[in-house]
Amino acid sequence: QVQLVESGGGLVQAGGSLRLSCTASGSTSSYYVMGWFRQTPGKECEFVASINSGSSTFYADSVKGRFTITRDNAKNTMYLQMNSLKPEDTAVYYCAKSRTGSMSSTRGEYDSWGQGTQVTVSS
Repeated sequence: QVQLVESGGGLVQAGGSLRLSCTASGSTSSYYVMGWFRQTPGKECEFVASINSGSSTFYADSVKGRFTITRDNAKNTMYLQMNSLKPEDTAVYYCAKSRTGSMSSTRGEYDSWGQGTQVTVSS
């Protein structure tokens, strides 16, 4: 079992930056595909980005060019650097571990989730 804990959320003005962290404990493995999702009230959970053990990445079109996902396997930590933030990026951000080797954007393919961290972007 893997436990995931996000941190780094907060309030930022439009155009600003934040870096989220996700630290894993328990049965951790650098072989896992990891991902970031986000959710706002009344909307479905939205895929943001994923990264595999070799640090290949996959991004949602809405964040491509603004967000960067990275990982430090030695620290069992994944990061999401968010630049040029927009009010529509406001959401609770969750990190998750994939149960397959696929860098999927489908929520159902992730089986361990953190508790989430709030990101609020003011206009």
